[in-house]
Amino acid sequence: MKIISGIEALHTSYPHTVLTIGNYDGIHLGHQKILSVVMERAEEMKGTSMIMTFEPHPLKVLAPERDVKLLITPEEKIRLIAAMGIDVLLLINFTREFAGMLPDDFIKKVLVDKLNVKEVIVGTNYTFGRNKKGSVELLRRRGKKYGFRVRAVRNVRVDGQVVSSSSIRSLLMRGAVNEVSAFLGRSYSIEGKVIKGKGRGERILQIPTANITTPVEIAPKEGVYAVRIGWRKNIYDGVANIGKNPTFGGLDVSYEVHLFDFSGNLLGENLKVYFIDRIRNERTFPDAAGLGKQIREDIARARDILGKRYPDIQV
Repeated sequence: MKIISGIEALHTSYPHTVLTIGNYDGIHLGHQKILSVVMERAEEMKGTSMIMTFEPHPLKVLAPERDVKLLITPEEKIRLIAAMGIDVLLLINFTREFAGMLPDDFIKKVLVDKLNVKEVIVGTNYTFGRNKKGSVELLRRRGKKYGFRVRAVRNVRVDGQVVSSSSIRSLLMRGAVNEVSAFLGRSYSIEGKVIKGKGRGERILQIPTANITTPVEIAPKEGVYAVRIGWRKNIYDGVANIGKNPTFGGLDVSYEVHLFDFSGNLLGENLKVYFIDRIRNERTFPDAAGLGKQIREDIARARDILGKRYPDIQV
């Protein structure tokens, strides 16, 4: 996949460009449906499949007070888009100046003059331009004028619910990781590096854990989860805790994983944690012995969940 940073860096004229435009945070099933249509149309036309997306997320520029949390890192988004088979990713530096473009200026100066698009494929609720005045219907009208087609792809629903980035954020806040995975079409995961922790897991509880620091902006609700952990092309079953370790008076949220049937030093290693199902809320125990007893019960529960209910995950 060719990655182009900014309209000004676009020096090549691509044949029969089929373009989609959007934030694509999460690359969920709705996004995947649109990208699949883009690639199908580009193949039919013997053209170029292209996605225009934005960095930073427009809401971080236009409404920072909303403090929108991204589902995946920019690097992960690029990786997932490339894995789908898109030819060109056009990465736009989103600024207030760019946001202030009139819809007609965006269509003429960017879509027509710069990209020479032959087809634009977006979601049914797509809006663009200053004050979001641009619509799918406006695109269709201008497409007739300038000679490009427009297709609006309907939302994907899972169990009657519309799949969207905002709905996935809401599910994560509830800890509903199995539902999140259904919306993503893949197991929800976070990735991070193992750092030195307090050492309580092995020293006090005799349950070694790996503490992870991760660049993700949003994670599942604090609690205990059945997980699978990817490390160096291997997959281990395990249990994860997200929380403040209230039994020990913790104040900061930490991410800890315990790998089943594993011994070794993971310090400095990168792990990918796939969240399979939620086990319980985090809570305070009267002492370390009570916590250790509960963790062993959590491990038994996680083994049961992972052994009976879910297929293997491939890294």
